[in-house]
Amino acid sequence: MASRSTDPRTGTGSSPTIDAVSLAIIKQLQEDGRRPYAAIGKAVGLSEAAVRQRVQKLLDQGVMQIVAVTDPLTVGFRRQAMVGINVEGDLDPVAEALTAMAECEYVVMTAGSFDLMVEIVCEDDDHLLDVINKRIRTLPGVRSTESFVYLKLKKQTYMWGTR
Repeated sequence: MASRSTDPRTGTGSSPTIDAVSLAIIKQLQEDGRRPYAAIGKAVGLSEAAVRQRVQKLLDQGVMQIVAVTDPLTVGFRRQAMVGINVEGDLDPVAEALTAMAECEYVVMTAGSFDLMVEIVCEDDDHLLDVINKRIRTLPGVRSTESFVYLKLKKQTYMWGTR
C-alpha cells in the first residue's frame, strides 16, 4: 500500500507514498467519516477487512485523522485569528511552544514576511488578547506578531487530500 520515499518538504525518508486505492478510501472517508468499511470496500473493490487494515495503517502513519470538525462559533469559540510571528534565532523552540498551546490549532513555518503562521481559536476577544499578549509575545525568541482577526468564515473544507 504505502512505501517509503523522500519527503520533499523535509528531505527525509519519512513520507509514505499512497497508492490509488488508499486515495480512494481517503476520498470516501472525506465525503462521510462514518461511512461503513463494507460500503467503502464496495466502492473501492476491497473487502471490509482489507479496508479496515488500510485505514488503520493510514492512521498509524499519520497520513490522515478521522475527527469531528465543528464550527467554532457553535461550540462557544467566538474569536478566531491568524497570527504572523517573526522570530529571532531558531524557529523550532517557538514552534514547539505554540504547538503545546491548546488555542493554537494550526502552526506552520513559512517563507516570506513571517517566520511562523498560527491559527488561534478563542472564546472571546479577552481570551485572544491574553493568548497573544501574555503567552505568545513573551516566548523567548519572538520578535514581533501581527494579528489577522477573522470577521466571517466563508469556506473551510478538508477535501484537498485527494485532488
